[in-house]
Amino acid sequence: MAKKFLLNNDVSIPSIGLGTYKIGLTDDDSYRAVRTALDNGYRHIDTATLYQNEKPVGKAIRESGIPREDIFVTTKLWGTDILNNNIKKAFEGSLKNLGLDYLDLYLVHWPVKGKISSTWKEMEDIYIDGKTRAIGLSNHLIHHVEEVLKDATVIPAVNQIELHPYLIQQDVVSFCIEKGILPEAWSPLGSSKMPLLQDEVLIWIAGKYGKSTAQVVLRWNIQKGRVAIPKSASHERQAENIQVFDFELTDDEVKQIDNLDKGHRTGAHPDYIEF
Repeated sequence: MAKKFLLNNDVSIPSIGLGTYKIGLTDDDSYRAVRTALDNGYRHIDTATLYQNEKPVGKAIRESGIPREDIFVTTKLWGTDILNNNIKKAFEGSLKNLGLDYLDLYLVHWPVKGKISSTWKEMEDIYIDGKTRAIGLSNHLIHHVEEVLKDATVIPAVNQIELHPYLIQQDVVSFCIEKGILPEAWSPLGSSKMPLLQDEVLIWIAGKYGKSTAQVVLRWNIQKGRVAIPKSASHERQAENIQVFDFELTDDEVKQIDNLDKGHRTGAHPDYIEF
């Protein structure tokens, strides 16, 4: 199983990344978590304007000693910057906060009603300017993506959505794949609000392979052709989460995990997000 996927513009993206939402109470916490992840072999770091940690995340990347071209960096455009017609300035602000010359991926964090098409046009301008290697979406449902595609000249590279065995969003995933848009899973391991990792099906499969239930869930995502972005500040859990390339689930096991779907969201519904 490949450790990278290819985006629709031939840019490669590591199939496992580190999510950094609320990864620490302080900038030092965020810095240490990212440095630890990079030491553990992660080469894909995901942040956002909303997370208010771009500065420590960027510092960790710059001070890691790893060549910049070896690290895939994603950040995201927040809704208030869309409402305030501040998209290009927001992008430049994120670059400055990160202390980087370019991004690998810039995402529209959430759809803003009435602004979806115009936002994407500005995202295309940013892409054409060459300061990000790819642009994409986050938390966009099918009708949002359709609105983007109606006038798009650049097809979104990814759509990052809440995706785990209790919320598989197969309709969105299938639609994106059909359009050449790579699905990414945020909160791939669920959250403390749900007992996902204690599910009996996952425990049984994990026991068969001598793996953790978290590793089984991440492997399920990758086998289905999706990037997974688990969050952890723990050295041990980070190391565990990236060790998912030495076993393979059967087709039946993949279906068993698919069948755990409960439509259970931990985050906001994209149609009702408020800024």
